[in-house]
Amino acid sequence: MIQNNYQGAFQYPIGTGFNAQSTTTDVIKGIDLTGKIAIVTGGNTGIGLETTKALAVAGATVIVPARDLEKARRNLQGIANVEIEAMDIMDPASIDTFSEKFLSSCRPLHLLINNAGIMWVPLRKDQRGFESQLATNYIGQFHLVAKLWPALKQANGARVINVSSLGHHIAPFNFDDPNFEHCEYDTLTAYGQSKTASNLFAMELDNRAKGYNVRAYSVHPGSIAGTELGREASVELFQKMGFLDESGNMRPEILATLKTIPQGAATTVWAATSSELGNIGGVYCEDGDIAELLSTPANAKLHQSGVQQYSLDENSAKRLWTMTEKMTGLQFMIN
Repeated sequence: MIQNNYQGAFQYPIGTGFNAQSTTTDVIKGIDLTGKIAIVTGGNTGIGLETTKALAVAGATVIVPARDLEKARRNLQGIANVEIEAMDIMDPASIDTFSEKFLSSCRPLHLLINNAGIMWVPLRKDQRGFESQLATNYIGQFHLVAKLWPALKQANGARVINVSSLGHHIAPFNFDDPNFEHCEYDTLTAYGQSKTASNLFAMELDNRAKGYNVRAYSVHPGSIAGTELGREASVELFQKMGFLDESGNMRPEILATLKTIPQGAATTVWAATSSELGNIGGVYCEDGDIAELLSTPANAKLHQSGVQQYSLDENSAKRLWTMTEKMTGLQFMIN
């Protein structure tokens, strides 16, 4: 009997009835999270803020680690059941400090939403020499999950959600040069490989952790209007990706696909709370359902759908886990 999503074994829609227009209110209707503890990285802006609101309204206690505490306090003001803590997802010492403080509270962790991310930025590296999109969109996720593993296991029914992207279509993970030390930096390629890594991590984590009743998922929120994610991207970059025409105007076919923030956060909230997933884990989700597995490579445009086979490859997932342990000096033992 198949027990994992390697090679996309479970990667097909299950007919939830939700779609691209579904909102967080739709997907969480009737769900009571009273007594549950959630952590949402990047939970004070954009779809992260909407995710925090939805979980808190449903009764969960939501902890939001933030780099800018003042901004977080402003944005989260008036939302009940929210705790704000300091953390910078690119700083390993900061992740350690945050995690140790949470573990010292002896609380279980039912939901870990790895929402924080950056996109299409110039070449930057963290203090370890890791390219910034990889460090933020994947390595920070791995580090945080590893450190919080005891609390996830303690919950006896936890979920980890990695907010990924259709941007994984742009590139597989480059095992030979992930930090662009030997080739010219391309921000789109860097973004793509970071999201592929996030997908591979969710799948491998799920396979290793399911015996402890911890399941993991990756989600594509969609192309969303009104977030800060693309603030550093140039007009030329958006044109290269097919979002803008030669005059710098949004193409009508792209405009028609843009989601609102409540629609963009819906798949995250659905994957975190839905009973429909049952015993299914390690899958890539979009539009409030499990996404289709692509049979042929996409052409690197972010307004398509589905998941690439290379981001659900068993050998790549295992290789990436081992490589990340070596890169970070972390030993993430599931036991």
